[in-house]
Amino acid sequence: MKTLSINHIVPVSLWSIARNYIAICKAKVVLMLVITAWVGIALAPETERTWFAQIMSLIGIGSLAAAAAAINHVVDREIDQKMARTRHRPLATERLSVRHALEFACVLTVAGISVLLVWSNVLCTVLTFMALLGYAVVYTLFLKRATPQNIVIGGLAGAMPPLLGWVSETGQLDAEPLLLVMMIFAWTPPHFWALAIARRNDYKRANVPMLPVTHGIEFTQICMIVYTVILALICVVPYLISMSGLFYLVCSSILNIWFITKSLSLYFWPSDEKAMALFRFSISHLLLLFIALFADKWIV
Repeated sequence: MKTLSINHIVPVSLWSIARNYIAICKAKVVLMLVITAWVGIALAPETERTWFAQIMSLIGIGSLAAAAAAINHVVDREIDQKMARTRHRPLATERLSVRHALEFACVLTVAGISVLLVWSNVLCTVLTFMALLGYAVVYTLFLKRATPQNIVIGGLAGAMPPLLGWVSETGQLDAEPLLLVMMIFAWTPPHFWALAIARRNDYKRANVPMLPVTHGIEFTQICMIVYTVILALICVVPYLISMSGLFYLVCSSILNIWFITKSLSLYFWPSDEKAMALFRFSISHLLLLFIALFADKWIV
């Protein structure tokens, strides 16, 4: 007698459905973007905006970032199926349909734009939507498949949140938030190339021209060292222009020397394990760097 599995008896729970939608939002990445946007708000000149308006601005920025992530999952679903790191994603396994993912992305986009228009300003709304297009369309659809410099050029979209936070507060572009953008822009290549080195076979199988695949591991490691040095130099500028104080300078110097040291270690004693360790460290590095910026102004 044929028996029925529990999957045929027990209906799919709402939580299991919700988890698929949360997964395509890349919640951890979005959280990091929102934190850097929050620091942009904190560093901006003081205004009459309320805490509630600031929180709503962060929700709007986060909603558009989540929408961009969802579109990324749709566009990359065939690539994701070929890579060990991503083959279990909801669209790669067809646990979520393309139509439902796109509808979800549209809802997030409309909600994010509406929130920003009401609680922020037009300039912030336009810049945030441009960042969505930069990541979801320019990077994911074109650059990722076209050039090994994909993450360098496309990284600008992911570097925007501090500027968005600042503009949501002031309604205008200033030099200081552009400096914060440059910090994340310089951080992105060594962060992502570390992962690409460890997962180079996946990218090769998926025919994605990441730098370790097209130019080799050693060349990529040299580029990582160059970018970590550039990042260290950029991180000194906030102190030089009195945007931040000595506490930030000490913290950022320690973090960047650590980053450079780890990049050099990967070059002289390469291994996939070290590459992944560097990738994970770089996430903590950026988080601590922006916490230092915040703490220098509001605590120290």
